Amino acid sequence: MSSVIASTRFSVLDRSRTREGHATAGALRDTVALAREAEALGFHRFWVSEHHGVPGVAGSAPTVLAAAVAAATSTIRVGTGGVMLPNHRPLVVAEQFGVLASLFPGRIDMGLGRSVGFTDGVRRALGHGKEDAEDFPGRLGELLGWIDGTQQTHPGVHAHPAEGLPIPVYVLAIGEGASVAAAAGLPLVIGDLRGRDKVLRAIDVYRRDFRPSPRAERPEVIVAGTVAVAGTEEAARRLLVPEAWAMAYSRTHGDFPPLAPAEEITRRTMTAKERELYERGLDGHIHGTGEQVAEQLERAIEETGADEVLVTTSTYDRGALVDSLRGLAGIVRRAR
Repeated sequence: MSSVIASTRFSVLDRSRTREGHATAGALRDTVALAREAEALGFHRFWVSEHHGVPGVAGSAPTVLAAAVAAATSTIRVGTGGVMLPNHRPLVVAEQFGVLASLFPGRIDMGLGRSVGFTDGVRRALGHGKEDAEDFPGRLGELLGWIDGTQQTHPGVHAHPAEGLPIPVYVLAIGEGASVAAAAGLPLVIGDLRGRDKVLRAIDVYRRDFRPSPRAERPEVIVAGTVAVAGTEEAARRLLVPEAWAMAYSRTHGDFPPLAPAEEITRRTMTAKERELYERGLDGHIHGTGEQVAEQLERAIEETGADEVLVTTSTYDRGALVDSLRGLAGIVRRAR
């Protein structure tokens, strides 16, 4: 079995995707339950995401959800993939993570992104526009200053209880964001595994421009993407169907919907545009039997030089999702 798989960390991010026919609150409980499974299976970390005003996602408050996950687990690292910094004041983010790191010492990760709201209406409701994303480096620097106790913009103000705590910080990025992570000397989380050429270019920029910092002496790359493991290639591909349709629907209707059952989606009549986007959404993901996934993972890790793979798979069938993670854990276990 591959030595690169054996030497790579594997982690899980759950987006708290809502499902047709299920209460929205259930998606949050599903996330907590999945974190327990991930811990039992030996995954390195479990992260949650931030989305606002999106019917298909229940996770709108990642630090609150991270607290619930950390309280329900005992050893796995817990964090955010990520807190979208343009939506928040850096002081408040520092304080929130200070509370988390104080309650769960040595287990909390701060993953930060630069995205803003999904639609113009959401952005207006949040009080932030697309231009706020352009100030991501400045907001990131301010946030790091609050944690380090070095910020000078607000003399005499301190971020309690965060100041001085060793909270690991990660930058979620694609394209330009890689340069931000490099300049700050922080680990990079980048995806997805499908757009390999674009990802490889960004990783090259990150490694080339990386400046060692007190938080990271060398570049660290976490590659995020969908990984689906099942008994057959067809069954694994079926796991991809609900998310592929949700993405196709969002791009043709402007609204990101709850996940629907794969069997129902395959019976739907689609417009030519919907069909094109749906089929494209199914392509390029790492999926198949255990043997097929091991081969694909080995290739992805070798090409990217990833230190870690962050699995971001979403599907309607939560039981099948857990089985997929068990299959992946088995691949890693056999490699080691």
